[in-house]
Amino acid sequence: MFSFFKKSKANDGGGDNSAAPSALPITTDSANPAPPERGGWLQRLRKGLARTGQGLASVFTGARVDAELYEALESALLMADAGVSATTHLMKQLQLAVKSQGITEARQVQALLEDLLCELLLPLEKPLTLGQAHPSVIMVTGVNGAGKTTSIGKLTRHLSQSGASVLLAAADTFRAAAREQLEVWADRSRVDIISQAGADPAAVAFDAVTAGKARGKDVVIVDTAGRLPTQTHLMEELKKIKRVVQKADPSAPHEVLLVIDGNTGQNALAQVQAFDQALGLTGLIVTKLDGTAKGGVLAAIALWSRERQRTDGATVPVYFIGVGESLEDLQTFSAREFSQAVLGSAAADARAVG
Repeated sequence: MFSFFKKSKANDGGGDNSAAPSALPITTDSANPAPPERGGWLQRLRKGLARTGQGLASVFTGARVDAELYEALESALLMADAGVSATTHLMKQLQLAVKSQGITEARQVQALLEDLLCELLLPLEKPLTLGQAHPSVIMVTGVNGAGKTTSIGKLTRHLSQSGASVLLAAADTFRAAAREQLEVWADRSRVDIISQAGADPAAVAFDAVTAGKARGKDVVIVDTAGRLPTQTHLMEELKKIKRVVQKADPSAPHEVLLVIDGNTGQNALAQVQAFDQALGLTGLIVTKLDGTAKGGVLAAIALWSRERQRTDGATVPVYFIGVGESLEDLQTFSAREFSQAVLGSAAADARAVG
C-alpha cells in the first residue's frame, strides 16, 4: 500500500478553521518504513524483472575483471533496454570506479554497478504530494494499452482509503470501455465521477474541475484519451484539455502524469519526450513490469530527466511502478529496490565480498 500521510491542519496557528479548506497534504513516500505487504510486492518486482536480472547477473558468474567482462556487460545493458547513452554513461562511471577503488572481484563490480544505477535513478524517486491546491488536479495521459485507466483506478482507491475525497473525470470520451471502466473504479472506491458519452473531452474536464471546487473535493483526476505521440491532431487536443482546465482553475493542472508500459523499451523514452514537449510532464507511472519488461529503459529516462533538469530546472520523477493487476501491485518507486531487481538479487549480497 502507499504510505499516505498526513492530513494537516489548515491553520497551524490555531483559531477557527471552519472557513478554511481541508488542507491535506497527502504524500506518497517510498522512504517510509515498508509495510509488511511491500515485501511480497518486492518479490513480484524481482520476478517481473527476472529475465533482465538473470541476464545481467550471469555476466559476472565466474568472470574476471577485464575487457571481456566490460564488453559482455555493455551488451547485457543494451539488451536490457538501457539504450546507448545510459549504457555508455554507466560503463564509463563503472570503469573509473573499479580502477580508483582497485576492485578485482567480479561480484564487487556487480555491487558497484548496482550503486551506480541507483545513483542514476535516485532523482526519479520522489513522493507525490497533494493538497497544496484545493482541489489538487491531476491530468493523466498515455497511449492505449499502457494501463492508464487502471492506474487511475488504483490511485483513486488508495487516495480514498487514505481519507481524501476524490472526483474522477472520464474525459476519454472516444472509448466507451474507458468510461465504463472508470465508472467501475468510481463505484468500488465510492467516489464521484463526471462522465458523459460523446461529450467534448475538454468540456468534461472543465466540468469536473468546476464541480471539484464546488463540492470541496481534495483531488480531481482527469482521465484523457489514449493516443500515440505521432498523432498530431490528438496531441493538440491534449493541449486543449490542459488549456480548458486552466480556465476552470488557473493554477491547474497541478500534476500531469504519463502512464507508460514497461514493455515498450526505448519507445517509452520517445513517449516521455513527446508528451513532455506537449504538456510539460510532472511525473510518470510505469506499468506492466511483470514478466516480459526489461526495465533498463528507466536508466535512459533518468539520464534524459537529468538533462531536462539542467535546462528546465526540474526532473520528471517516477511516482509509481506496477507489477500486476491487483490493487497492491501499484507501489511507490524506490531506486534501490529497482536497481537490485534489475541487477539480480545476488547483487545485494555482493558487498560482503572483499
